[in-house]
Amino acid sequence: MARKRRRRLLVPEARDALERLKMDVMGVAKPEDAAITSAQQQNIPLQPGDNGQLTAREAGKIGGPIGGQMVKKLIALAQMQMINEQHREQNRPHP
Repeated sequence: MARKRRRRLLVPEARDALERLKMDVMGVAKPEDAAITSAQQQNIPLQPGDNGQLTAREAGKIGGPIGGQMVKKLIALAQMQMINEQHREQNRPHP
């Protein structure tokens, strides 16, 4: 029998923001639609509910693009934040 994986966030308060990021990256209205959209793009027969027929390879292919795109977006956001902070430092009046 397969065990359900429980992932705990390091910052539980970030859950809503991560779900919004997932929806933004995948272009869906609900977070649970992200996996189905990813599966459809790859012709993997994922359906809501039990998907015990999927191979480990198929399941990995579904989540990989979602996580990969989220990481790319987070890196881009961090880079923009660093640039903005650097810009503020350069424009700050010195005593």
